[in-house]
Amino acid sequence: MTNGVPTNAAANGPRQSTAGRDVVLIHSSDLHLGGDSRVHDMRSLHEVLDAARALAADAVLLAGDVFDHNRLPLSIIDEATRLLGDAGLPVVILPGNHDCLAAGSVYRRGGLAGPANVHVLGITHEESVELPALDLEIWGRPHLDHIDMSPLSDGRTRGAMRWNVAAAHGHWVSGPQDHHRSWLIHQDQLEALDTDYIALGHWDRAVRVGEGDIPAYYSGSPDLARSVNVVRFTAAGAVVIERVPFEGMAER
Repeated sequence: MTNGVPTNAAANGPRQSTAGRDVVLIHSSDLHLGGDSRVHDMRSLHEVLDAARALAADAVLLAGDVFDHNRLPLSIIDEATRLLGDAGLPVVILPGNHDCLAAGSVYRRGGLAGPANVHVLGITHEESVELPALDLEIWGRPHLDHIDMSPLSDGRTRGAMRWNVAAAHGHWVSGPQDHHRSWLIHQDQLEALDTDYIALGHWDRAVRVGEGDIPAYYSGSPDLARSVNVVRFTAAGAVVIERVPFEGMAER
């Protein structure tokens, strides 16, 4: 139990059957809101939420570093809280290395975890959020502090929801040249997961990684990738991933 909320607590309504329709998840990360704390630049958050509405998404997953650091003024946290609370759909946030859950975290100082539709791993839920209305579970290990850790070590047992997403904020190890980095994610860790999609954050560019059958993708930052990842869990049981540019939204 974390902050009075039990692990795997269900959110946003009773369980419903989604067998007859697709479930659409928007995956983004590394918004780095407040990078220049002198201005309230919420453009990247506006773009992600606008994309979710344009694409008729059922939920949004932000896989780390939503905020640039934990020293931001409350006014920036409050503005982000308002935008997320008004999103009109569930938003799941995995704190990253920049906005970790250390003392004074943006997620502890403000009311960002207050809106009923906003779920912050490590605050409102320990490591897992169940969205029964979508038959979807999203789990991940939040960065609790600035100390190095491996976000996908010791994977967990899949829950009862039809669809499962694993979220992680860290660096994919493509070879020996990466071993000096922090928050490492290894191929054997991906292979050990029982999940349908692996949503990654920490890289600015959007790219698929890994060599196994489970799709593992970085979304890239909205500012640089200029896109979101659209994860479609189809009624037929397939998982379809598409990178959709912001500039192409009007054409859809």
